[in-house]
Amino acid sequence: MAREDRNRDVEKQDDGGLNNALHDSICSSNNTSHDADVNTIEQAPLEQAPTQRSRKSSTRERRPSAPGLSEYLSRSASNVLAQVASRFTTRSWAQPPPPPDGGLAAWTQVAMGWLVIFTTWGYVNSFGAFQTYYTQTMPQPPSTISWIGSVQTWLTLIIGAFSGRLLDAGLFVPTFFVGAVIQVVGMVCMSFSRQYWALMLTQGVLTGIGGGIFFTPSLALVTTYFSKRRGLAVGLVTTGNSAGGMIYPVVVRQLIPQLGFAWTARVLAFINLGCLAVVLAFMRPRLPPRKSGPVIDMTAFKEPVYLSFVGGLFFVMWANYYTFYYIASFGREILGFSYSSASILIILINGAGLPFRVIPPLISDKVGPLNVMVPVTITWSIVVFCWLAVGDVSGLYVFTCFYGILAGSFQCLLATVIASITKRLDMVGTRLGMTFSICSFASLTGPPIGGALQGAADGKFTGAQIWAAFVTALGCALICVARFSLAGWNPRTKC
Repeated sequence: MAREDRNRDVEKQDDGGLNNALHDSICSSNNTSHDADVNTIEQAPLEQAPTQRSRKSSTRERRPSAPGLSEYLSRSASNVLAQVASRFTTRSWAQPPPPPDGGLAAWTQVAMGWLVIFTTWGYVNSFGAFQTYYTQTMPQPPSTISWIGSVQTWLTLIIGAFSGRLLDAGLFVPTFFVGAVIQVVGMVCMSFSRQYWALMLTQGVLTGIGGGIFFTPSLALVTTYFSKRRGLAVGLVTTGNSAGGMIYPVVVRQLIPQLGFAWTARVLAFINLGCLAVVLAFMRPRLPPRKSGPVIDMTAFKEPVYLSFVGGLFFVMWANYYTFYYIASFGREILGFSYSSASILIILINGAGLPFRVIPPLISDKVGPLNVMVPVTITWSIVVFCWLAVGDVSGLYVFTCFYGILAGSFQCLLATVIASITKRLDMVGTRLGMTFSICSFASLTGPPIGGALQGAADGKFTGAQIWAAFVTALGCALICVARFSLAGWNPRTKC
């Protein structure tokens, strides 16, 4: 009898310890969970435990063994862990809330995005004005000088692979602040530069790094505020490219003869400082941070649509940067333009695309961005081949206008296409950064390759023009493949 009492006491202690362990486990793992989940977890092991009456009767018939108790503990702990794991998994990969697709906050981000594009790509695309000035005042050949603009563009794009992920991680404001400071400091230091290596470090490296840090997160942020109106929103943002491409060359053209290069560069720095200060005050992310996840989404390269689209984008932009950098030099060296007249070509190629950065996005919201990009790229390829026939002043102005219109129509759809083929909104920053990083190598090598082809032909542009036309046509073909991979040949399918 005494032996049975002792066994009964041991069993009660084991059961009490078991219940205490389960209770502690549930409390510690569900502090932030709902009450319904706690009840579900607590009830599961209690239903499996024997009642007090059944324990007394079963004790007389059989005594519990150590292996049976261990199995019971293992089964109960597994139930708790399964419930806790399901809670964490759901929270980590929850779909982000739908975008507002309008409203004061959303359109404010569009305005701030416009200032970002103005101070980055408006400034970058105006390098043609600097290219012409440096060619006149420095001993280096044009292909060597173009490396300054190429490095600047390359860094602005490739750093997006890392800075885009910082938006997804919830670090937009500090990222933007650091990038803005580096860009403005680079422009101020550029004003003290007199030699080629100094301009490479300041205008090429510093301003490129600064712009790259905040450009991609800012553009990706705007896309997260819109769904049905995303094309229009991004199109309005990219008009800052054309506006900056007109204003910066005008400032350079007017101020260098009056104030000199140093104070012209400082004026540009003050313009950027004011614009970026406004953006820092008002631009804010909408989505909750996604702390986990890779900087580079390798699964994207297993998707035929993404792979073919990015390949096409690379070849198209390869020729595009060469044309933007050398159109003024073509007018000056082949047709005898003055420096002021050649600078007007830079203003024209950027300004002609201004209204067409809004019209294609409006259409894309109805029929899909890829459906608009395909005919735009085909027409663009034809226009690039027409450059070979330009031989007088009027022909160059006409070519410059059409090239600017189609370049603007194409570029304003890039972010919209990437967002449309990305399944999760909180992955847009990562995918956009990857895309721009790949294209950065096109901007890095395109102008120097074109310049080298000119040098090999004793300054003639024919070889470089043929190269630009054929790589544009190749890019067009790959973009058509992306459209077919996504929706087949049916033109009525929205994509």
